[in-house]
Amino acid sequence: MEIAVLKIDGTDTGKKAVLDDAVFGIKPNDHAIYLDVKQYLAAHRQGTSKTKDRSEVAYSTKKIIRQKGSGGARHGSIKSNIYVGGGRAHGPRPRNYDFKLNKKVKQLARFSALSYKAKEDAIAVIEPFTMDAPKTKEFVSIIKNIKVNDRMVLFVVPERNENISLSSRNLENVKVATPNNLNTYDIMRAYSVVFVDGAQNSLKTEYKR
Repeated sequence: MEIAVLKIDGTDTGKKAVLDDAVFGIKPNDHAIYLDVKQYLAAHRQGTSKTKDRSEVAYSTKKIIRQKGSGGARHGSIKSNIYVGGGRAHGPRPRNYDFKLNKKVKQLARFSALSYKAKEDAIAVIEPFTMDAPKTKEFVSIIKNIKVNDRMVLFVVPERNENISLSSRNLENVKVATPNNLNTYDIMRAYSVVFVDGAQNSLKTEYKR
């Protein structure tokens, strides 16, 4: 499919950008998207929750009552989890929530997400541009000029540009990515995906875990 290339002031350049059907025109696979988003979020979990068990709490190890003759149950330690301040039974331990997902599944998920955006007409392509210095106000004006849904915008640039990254860093609803770190979660989260012309052409070859 073809899409018009816009200038940063919002006017049409008269050029057309070709969006590869193998990336933007496939039949979306919802389960692949689900798995990839689940894996992405799991990998970002800290997994640092921790409680002390009975071997770690600082209490006396003295047997609190005699074994027989008390008329009650037997108790060997005040560290037991049935006492206030005792160790917790089966509490959380530090762990890694990440899990493996095949690269082909991840790639299918990413292409499925892009195909959804293409069907929703939520993709725009703008001509390459540079910024002499970090200017957030100038970056905001570009978003307004190209008339995309600014609730959440994903900018995809061919390569990392420090001034563009710094200009967008303070904008809550804007994220800048390159083809090699584009992920399914960011694509699905965005209301609009804006490609700087040329970035869309390397999506078939670029891949990041």
